[in-house]
Amino acid sequence: MKKRIGSYPRVRVEGGGRGAISQAGAVLLVETVRKTGLDAAISAALEPWRKPRAVHDPGKILLDVALAVALGGDCLADVALLRAEPAVFGPVASDPTVSRLISKLASGGQRALAALRTARAEVREHVWRLAGAAAPDAGGQVIVDIDGVLVLAHSEKQDAAATWKKTFGHHPLMGFVDHGRGGSGEPVSGLLRPGNAGSNTAADHIDATKLALAQLPKMHRRGRRTLIRCDSGGGTHEFVDWLSARGRWLSYSVGMTITDAIHHAVLQIPASAWTPAVEPNDDIRDGAWVAEIDAGSDCLKGWPADMRLIVRKERPHPGAQLRFTDADGMRLTCFATNTKHVAIAQLELRHRQRARAEDRIRAARATGLRNLPLHDAAQNQIWLEIIQIALDLLAWMPMLALTGAARLWEPRRLRLRLFSAAAQLVTSGRRRILRLARHWPWTDLITHALQRLATLPNPG
Repeated sequence: MKKRIGSYPRVRVEGGGRGAISQAGAVLLVETVRKTGLDAAISAALEPWRKPRAVHDPGKILLDVALAVALGGDCLADVALLRAEPAVFGPVASDPTVSRLISKLASGGQRALAALRTARAEVREHVWRLAGAAAPDAGGQVIVDIDGVLVLAHSEKQDAAATWKKTFGHHPLMGFVDHGRGGSGEPVSGLLRPGNAGSNTAADHIDATKLALAQLPKMHRRGRRTLIRCDSGGGTHEFVDWLSARGRWLSYSVGMTITDAIHHAVLQIPASAWTPAVEPNDDIRDGAWVAEIDAGSDCLKGWPADMRLIVRKERPHPGAQLRFTDADGMRLTCFATNTKHVAIAQLELRHRQRARAEDRIRAARATGLRNLPLHDAAQNQIWLEIIQIALDLLAWMPMLALTGAARLWEPRRLRLRLFSAAAQLVTSGRRRILRLARHWPWTDLITHALQRLATLPNPG
């Protein structure tokens, strides 16, 4: 008779443990809130919505929800995750109190949204100063990616409608600051729109860009040091004219739809004018070439005088179907930019790196944007602001505290490896100490990150 041995050890489970803290690694986010001054800024912004005898600070309530979302929550009730660990997160309001605050802020309309956005902008400028060489503007230029997101709805919610992909839900327009190859990105605008909102609506792109610029430090709210980058949804006369208007002078890299006029101009480009596309390490991109359409071409008439139209042709990947606008078996794409004195191959590489916005959208979906949990559009706009605060924290913490490969970790990996770490709560000498498990593979990473945060000056 053979004795069966299971693959996993059997343990006896009891529910009377003491001193154990779950989600102990979330102290990284708590310390980020404290060191950046986000708690004080949000509390001051929401002071008008605090009742005279209120027990809970509205700013603390909103930040608690944002922390819960950063840890993986997708509804208001997930704030219970924090309520279970008062030693780490302090007193947390009840679910009805949280719900009443969201309703009250939603009824506050643009006034409440403006208060939250102003607070975030002030803290962002402070965070970038703290980050120094790791800040998005350390190289002298800030890149903002504008892109739409489809959020499905499985019930009748206000402004939910049929989308262009034949689904049902909402179509927010988001803006993200690109941290480059060495980092992630942070949200700077979130415009909630009905599901049937157009992908190339110029007015919405302008509004989203205005929100994004207001989130940047003042020196980057106009001028060539700020690059607005988007796909062909932004390739409209009105949006490009607005970007290049006198007084703004913004740089832009905007995808364009291949029209008949552009297609005809591409066919007139001589073979000698095409130059190989490049990769980030300056290697030649196999099977891809770029060229610039002549400034006197008919397809550029009516557009800003300083606009350049750059075309890429590339062999389609196996299985891809060519379009009517393609030529000679090559997939054609083009974009417009007003950047001068830069090689077109480098400009095309810069525009192609707009694909990092898809990574930011994936992170946003994993951080509360998979579903808009409330019914009213005004309430869901507040939820969208909460998501942006959570994403801010998930971008600022690595920027200030992590180095190396960990700097690039997306929210799911941060939760799995860092935030989910358990610890033992010990009281010694009137101090409370969290002792992380010695065998946890990322304990040293957490402690070193906390040490870096501790070296930062306290706000105020």
